[in-house]
Formats: sequence, C-alpha cells, structure tokens
Amino acid sequence: MNQSRVSVLMPTYNQAAFVQRALDSLCDQSLSEWELIIVDDGSTDDTATRLAPYLDDPRVCYERLANNQGRGAALNAALDMARALFIAYLPSDDVYYREHLESLLSALEANPGAALAFSGVRHSYNRMAEGQIPGKWLQMVQVMHRRLPERWLDRTELVSDDLGRLYWDRLSGHGVFVATGAITCEWVDHPGQHHKLLQEPIGGINTYRSRFNVPYPLRYQTTEGNFIDEVEHYRRFRERPDTPLATDGLKIVLAGELAYNPERVLALEERGHRLYGLWMPHPYWYNSVGPVPFGHVEDLPRDDWRAALHEIQPDVIYALLNWQAVPFVKEILDANTGIPLVWHFKEGPFICLEHGIWNELVAIHRGAAGQIFCNAETRDWYDTVIPGLSRSTPNLLLDGDLPKQEWLEGERSPRLSKQDGEVHTVVPGRPIGLHPHTVAELGEQGIHLHFYGDFTQKQWVAWIKKTQGMAPDHLHLHSQVDQGGWLREFSQYDAGWLHWLPSSNGGDVRRANWDDLNYPARITTLVTAGLPLLQYDNEGAVVATQSLARRHDLSVFFKSIPELGEKLHDRDRMAALQDSVWRQREQFTFDYHADRLIEFFREVIASHKNGG
Repeated sequence: MNQSRVSVLMPTYNQAAFVQRALDSLCDQSLSEWELIIVDDGSTDDTATRLAPYLDDPRVCYERLANNQGRGAALNAALDMARALFIAYLPSDDVYYREHLESLLSALEANPGAALAFSGVRHSYNRMAEGQIPGKWLQMVQVMHRRLPERWLDRTELVSDDLGRLYWDRLSGHGVFVATGAITCEWVDHPGQHHKLLQEPIGGINTYRSRFNVPYPLRYQTTEGNFIDEVEHYRRFRERPDTPLATDGLKIVLAGELAYNPERVLALEERGHRLYGLWMPHPYWYNSVGPVPFGHVEDLPRDDWRAALHEIQPDVIYALLNWQAVPFVKEILDANTGIPLVWHFKEGPFICLEHGIWNELVAIHRGAAGQIFCNAETRDWYDTVIPGLSRSTPNLLLDGDLPKQEWLEGERSPRLSKQDGEVHTVVPGRPIGLHPHTVAELGEQGIHLHFYGDFTQKQWVAWIKKTQGMAPDHLHLHSQVDQGGWLREFSQYDAGWLHWLPSSNGGDVRRANWDDLNYPARITTLVTAGLPLLQYDNEGAVVATQSLARRHDLSVFFKSIPELGEKLHDRDRMAALQDSVWRQREQFTFDYHADRLIEFFREVIASHKNGG
C-alpha cells in the first residue's frame, strides 16, 4: 500500500552538476512520506550516472524519455505517474530546506478550500521573498497543490517562462492559493536557468531551439517579449513539398547562423539546390539556427559534422553571418575539409576586435575560397586592414539578411497624411540619433514620429518619458510588426528613419566606423512598404547607406530639422520619391539576387578545383 503523502515531480535535462544537491535536500526533509518521480527529458550528459545511487530508495521512480520533449511534456508524464493526493515540484537545479514539504502540506491540510500553497523563497543569489518574488511568477520549487485534472501546456502548445499561464492560473478555479510565509527553499540562480534560456536578450527563441534541438515551429512568448507564432508565420513555406534537385543543382551547407529573415535561403532550395544546416553552438536570440522552423533544410549532426560532410560531399560551404559565428566558422576552416568555403560576414569586424576574436576573423578571410561583402564600402575598408583581400579571391557584393520576396505581397494602406494633412514618419526599432529635443523640433514642423517595437521601448523608457514631455502630440508608440505586416502597417507613413548620424571620416575609408559601413536591417523593412529613407546628408564622407540611396534614389537627405520639414512638405518630390522606392522594392529581396549568388558559388567552386 502506498504511504506517500506527497508526490514530488522532478523534470530534468542536462543538469548533472546540480541534481545530487537537489536530491540530497529532498532526502533530508522532515517529512519522509514522499515519493519522487524523476523524468529525464532526454539528457545527453551524465545525469543517469549521478542519479543511480538514489534509485535504490523505493520512494524514487525514474523515467527517461528517449528524446527531449520539453518541460511541459516531462511534467505531464510525471503527473501521470503520481500516486499521492498532493503534488510538489523539485526542479533538478533547485533546493529544499528541511521543513519545506512539511510546512506546505500543513498549509493545505489546514485550509480545505485551498488548491495551492506556496512558501517563501531565496533567489537571485542572496535575496529573499516571503512569498511570490516581486515581478515574477510562483516558482515550481515553492509550490505544492492538490492533485487535480489540469495538465501543463506542453511545447507544442506554447513555450513560455510564465508558469501562471502554463499551469498555475488554471488551478485558481479549484480554490484559493495560501502562503506559508516561511522561506523554505531556494530558486538557484545560474546562467542555465530555464527562464534565462527563454528571455531575451540573454536567451530567446533561437537559444531555446538550439539548446533543446526543437524540430518544429513554435508558439513562443516570454514575460519580456512579444508573441511569436512560427506555426502560422512559416506555414506557407513549411507545407509546400521539397523542390526536386535540379540537374545541375548544388549541395550547399549553410554554416553558422542566418540572423534575420532566415527563410530567405529557401530561394536557393526553390531553384533546385539542396540545403544542409551546420549550426553554431550557443546562439544569441537573434542568431537564427536550426532545426529551422520553415523546413527544407537538412541538419548535420553537431557532434560528428566532419563525418557528415564527408558522407554528403557538398559542393560549397556557405558560412555566415555575424560575429558570434566567427569561432565556429574558423573551426570548420581549420578542419581542412577540401570543400570550398564562402565567407559572408555582416556584423561586425569592430565587435570582433572588442571580443578578442579578430585573429580568427582575419584567418577566415584569408582562408576562405570566396568572400561576400555587404557593400563596396565594407570591401574597401577590409582592403585597408587585410591588404589585397578583395583581389585575392573571388568576391561578391550582397547584403547579408535580405527578406524573402513573399513579404512584398499585399496592398498598401491609406497614408495618414492624407487624413490630417501632417507628415507621419516611422522608426522601426531604436531611434538612433533622434534625441528628445529633435522630436520636439519635428513636432514644430508638423512631423510625427511613430516608434515601433515594444521590446525596444522597454529599453528606451527614459527617452520616451522625456520625449513625451517635450512633444506630447507627435510621438506615437506601437508594438512590434513582423514581415507579414510590414507592407500593411508601414505604408501608412510618408517616410522612415535610418540611423540619423553624421559621419566624421571625411571621405577616408580607413577612418570609417560601423555606422559608416553598415546597412541597417530596417532598410528592407521600410523599402518593402515603399517608404523613402530619412538620413543625414553626409556628402563627402564614405557612408554605405548614402551611396546606396543616391544610386537608387531612395532617400531624403538633410542636415537640420527645418531642412527636413521643407523637403517632407514638398508633395511633388515626395510622391516621386515614394514611387521610385515602390518600383525598386523587389531588388531588396534575397530572391532577386539568388541566381547571382548561385553563379558566384559556381565561380568559387571552379576556382577551387583549379587551385585558385
């Protein structure tokens, strides 16, 4: 007969360094009538070895899932196995104090109308909370509840750090929540905590996907960010059949990460080329890695990628894109695979200097069989730091993370300026160069600023408060908009802001900084909606966006807000400029350049075979 009064659930994944401490804290409880249900969610470390000594205790039950299924699935598997009337939780990186279970159980038994009891908790190294941590949610380690029919949301339904949304909120319909008021456990603070893997900027959707090797699109929302619905966002791409390999189709290994607009690479697959993914470890939230949620890319194993390359015999390794990928791309280059490697690097050489990986970056540039620079200015700058680089190997000019052409589809929205007669401008992301007094000057010219990105706005709270005080009627805040909404949302406006920054290089590319060389990602966002770009007039300086805009007639150049006001109120010129941008939108998609990129790959492959 089962004598357990409490079923303690322990979901675990690759927490071998912590799990024994957690288990010892359970074994030391003043309440001994418990059962422990451990669900190992496909750990790849030595968790099983660390657990083995505890499995002789008849109170301990161990279940291992063959593959990682996510915390919700592991918890539901444990719930299915639980036999006691009360459920408690011990994440394998947390700790109970001796009286923890006893005090929680006493609180529930003393309150028949209570569904859940929670203790106080030590957290964030040495801080204490007598109940729920301010600004957080109840942590699993501090909770005990009655056994109820509710289930945890699993990873196929929602990924979130909000435990209320995932489970606790549904328990509230079964009774009140009561506090013990005693600090009897610790929510252990370390970089691998689940919520840190989820929350930007430390974690994020790509960090989570890489850590748990999630093979399908996610619905994802943390308490710090916006709702991301990859299921719907990528449905049109994922559900179409694979394109048959063309007669002259290439096998292309995408190595590193894809940054923004990662689905762009499908333009290569749609032309009959086969794509493989070899992804960098430990990506940041904006480093798009596989398994890609839009499909049609076959991942190579991270633990034996050399053998995988030998087996598939790819034609080219397309290595990209930002500074975090540099160490991994250098590792691939050092492996001497015999496969030509094309290096497409965007952001940023200056960050590589700061982070001590400049030597690796230079080695990649020197060792690559082909180079792709985002623009001519960046190519010329590299020639000043690695003399003769652009002449040593084949090279191509192509922006790094252009969007896919499907995001151009749709109809334009009516312009707000036609309704109120004033000018409406937009900044998608950080309002770099726009100070509060600048926005006030815009207001005096009858120019509105619409600031998009609620996550970014949280980082600019002081700026927003000061700006609202100076221009209360001309600053407007809006939520984030993904690619599917760019055209609909941003076409309401008359023009969009690039980074508004004066250059100090005086026309000398050697003195150029990243603001001078960069193509901000917002260029394509704004051009998709047919918006002219607003940028500082840096005539005489080396500025990549300036060269681009003058070449294509995309921008309003100005040095002062009164000058900008005059130009934005010139309706005929603005209409001509808006028409110019609209006609050229397709050139700012990856699909437009895909054939040129493939031809470049063929050139590199031929040069490599000929010993070039």
